Amino acid sequence: MSQLHFYKFYLQFKHLRRVFRHRFTVRPSADFLASLYGEGANLKPQNTAQGLTSTSSERIPKSSDLQCDPIIRKYGEKKRGLTSYTLTLEEQKKNDYPIKGSPRCKGYIYTECDRQTTDNSPLFGLDCEMCLTAKGNEVTRVSLVDAHGQCLLNELVKPESTVVNYRTRFSGITKKMLLPVKTRLSDIQTRLKKMLPHDAVLVGHSLNADLQALEMIHPSVIDTSLLFARNEGRRFKLKFLAKAVLGKEIQCEQKLGHDPAEDARAALELAQFFIEQGPAKVAELNLEMLLTTEKLAEVSQNKASLQPQGCRIQKQLNEPPLLSKPCFLDCLEVTGQKPLLLGRQELDSSGLCQSNLSTSNKQILERALQDVPLSAFSIIQFSLGPEYIASRLLGGLCEKVRSKLTDMLTIYAGPFEESFCLKSVKKEFGRCGPIQSLTVVTETYQPYICVQYEVLEAAQLAVESLNGAEVAGSCIKVQRPVTAAMLDCDVLIKELELDIENEGVIYVAGLKKSLTETDLQEEFSQFKDLETLFLPRDRQSGKHRNCCFLKFQKSQSAVAALDIINGWTMKGSKLRSRNALASGHLWRWIWQMNHSNGKQGGNIYEKMEQLSDTEQVLRKKVKKLDHHIKKLYRSLQNNTLCVVLFPGVNSMHGSQSGLGLMGIKDDGGRSAC
Repeated sequence: MSQLHFYKFYLQFKHLRRVFRHRFTVRPSADFLASLYGEGANLKPQNTAQGLTSTSSERIPKSSDLQCDPIIRKYGEKKRGLTSYTLTLEEQKKNDYPIKGSPRCKGYIYTECDRQTTDNSPLFGLDCEMCLTAKGNEVTRVSLVDAHGQCLLNELVKPESTVVNYRTRFSGITKKMLLPVKTRLSDIQTRLKKMLPHDAVLVGHSLNADLQALEMIHPSVIDTSLLFARNEGRRFKLKFLAKAVLGKEIQCEQKLGHDPAEDARAALELAQFFIEQGPAKVAELNLEMLLTTEKLAEVSQNKASLQPQGCRIQKQLNEPPLLSKPCFLDCLEVTGQKPLLLGRQELDSSGLCQSNLSTSNKQILERALQDVPLSAFSIIQFSLGPEYIASRLLGGLCEKVRSKLTDMLTIYAGPFEESFCLKSVKKEFGRCGPIQSLTVVTETYQPYICVQYEVLEAAQLAVESLNGAEVAGSCIKVQRPVTAAMLDCDVLIKELELDIENEGVIYVAGLKKSLTETDLQEEFSQFKDLETLFLPRDRQSGKHRNCCFLKFQKSQSAVAALDIINGWTMKGSKLRSRNALASGHLWRWIWQMNHSNGKQGGNIYEKMEQLSDTEQVLRKKVKKLDHHIKKLYRSLQNNTLCVVLFPGVNSMHGSQSGLGLMGIKDDGGRSAC
């Protein structure tokens, strides 16, 4: 099943949508179980970190996977000059870099390297070691290297305040080392300012911390912790990157603390490697997999070190050849866990699990209620049967969902006078939210308009606020299209409001496009418990829409804000507001549905006819499946992490992304944040 099935049978998945707060997209695979369990691959985790920088075909990702790499998504595949990788002013602000003119940087020294940088500008590696003082983090050692790796500066610095913790394990600094030192921070600032050319580009790993400690502002920087991009804001450590990319060992445990000159040189060489090789070559290193392999190797080594010497030798003799790509079950085995697998089919042939086969979902549920409490990690697979979710029916299902979404985003309004002003009508309906298209219906005795909105909230707001209103001199009726699929529209709208992802979220429309996000933050700051403001943007132009979403920490605060905002005038524009309908995840999915090419292959009407024959039975089965998950979920102990996966569809008949729902069971039976 895929997220297409989840939203098609949204009303039937009553438990899932009301309990699981977090949703995420799962990339579809041809064989989901094989990718999860590594079936047939006979893979074992490495017990050595050797070969970390090899470029074997086992490690090079496919071109389709390469497009999803965060480095490719950020920079593209083509090589660029160094200026393409320097942080913009916005990126510097976001990552806490000292900024010229900022009140927080009062008294900071500006390097005056403000000449326009080019792809030939000189690179300098910078790294500092800090101690904890009564003032905070203060510099105790500074290193600067040039583009050839030659050390230009490697100086100890005496802190101004009393040292609270020398952090010797990391800094390598001791009290004895600093006793004879006369150099102060102001001396280092003066020297750095003189040494750096006016178009110098500083390179470092999390360089913002070094510049903050130096109390210096420099406009052109490359931060290798951000350059080698990862998903969800995570960052690779410098030590790992040096080994994986450069094949160099730094920050060795045998040494007392870090060597800032060594770290500065490593960061510089990493930036040079990235610029010379280009993003595509860096992405091909598959750093995420290398990091996983390295961690598995460490765990495996620690586990092996606990075994008697004879057992370790015998195990090495009996083990199959080691490959670098671990599967999910390998990871669990390394941590000493043997998961419970329950399902209708043979889920695992590796012997890494306790596996039990059942003939029906009811039988699976009965086994799960007995066995899950006894297992630290369980994987339960329910199935609707291939006859009900065959991928050949995917096209018909997709078209039905797309058609219903289009109808829900569409409203008809009228009748209007023959000579009505279309511009004023469009302006009035535009106050409800962003319009995708507006056409005049001329087939009727008097003219009507058909408006298709971009968000569900806008269409619903138009129905609620403009039905029966006087617009362009006419008292009009506003309604959605009347089709068989739309007969349950009111029920669906009500249930969408109750979706747990929409709890405490309201939709606001009628904003002037000249307003910035900062302006809106200031205007809405008066509301209690406001947590987040989301301002949708046009994906092509980048301009923001005339609507926004406000998320509150408490639902009561959202209700109070809703009462105030409705009819509120902001900068001369009257606002309209209502409870949110489409959660962030559904909102993105609707956009993908409306902008996908819809090529599923075969006769679409034939598929829709086939689907109609089985849809009623499928609806009942989905409802029963939701009930099974509800019963199992309620039986779980508190603080149990629970993930529900719709693996997605990827076959010759079509492709649909999967869906993940995640939560932690708490006392109330609802998933916690």
